[in-house]
Amino acid sequence: MRPKGFPVFLGLAVLLQLTRGDSPEEEQGVRYANRCEACKILAAELEARLGETGKSHDVIEIGYSVDDVKPKKRTEYRRSELRLLESLENVCERVLEYNLHKERSDSTRFAKGMSQTFQTLHGLVDKGVKVDLGIPYELWDKPPVEVTQMKTQCENLLEEYEETISDWYFKHQDEKSLKKHLCEDNVLKKKAERECLKEQLAPPKAKKEKPKGDKEEL
Repeated sequence: MRPKGFPVFLGLAVLLQLTRGDSPEEEQGVRYANRCEACKILAAELEARLGETGKSHDVIEIGYSVDDVKPKKRTEYRRSELRLLESLENVCERVLEYNLHKERSDSTRFAKGMSQTFQTLHGLVDKGVKVDLGIPYELWDKPPVEVTQMKTQCENLLEEYEETISDWYFKHQDEKSLKKHLCEDNVLKKKAERECLKEQLAPPKAKKEKPKGDKEEL
């Protein structure tokens, strides 16, 4: 039999894990994205969106003529302003696909996919364990406040650095990444502010294979 106090103890233990931190925000379980983290994710999502729209090899006509006599200018869609505008549209909505992975402390805490903590909690619920986090179960998978706040930060960066992004798209995208041009060269002035740009998710650990001689017990 499971001890009576198990669900309550589990809830308290998880809450302690989720709210552990040093700053005033962290003491309340909240640590918003800094400018480096927000810029890094904006650059990643915009480049991903451009990668999706850049697969087309269509040639489009631009320009306008009243009598339709003057020929319109033809240009590759991949190099057009239209592609940039379509890629920028709603790009910050993609930030809401991220989750907060509190088992990690650096910028990789913002990543897509369910965190290890909530994978564990969902697994316990599936097994019939009562888990009380103080919020309704249906809200568990909603974007946390840190992610919704980062969406706002993304929108502010887009508005503030629209010309910088446009300059990269038309002049520099073949020579350097958007992360370097936007974040490293323009948004983050001090070297200390750029530390998160180097941080990457560690590759998953390979599963250990059982020795060939071992047999599983029936």
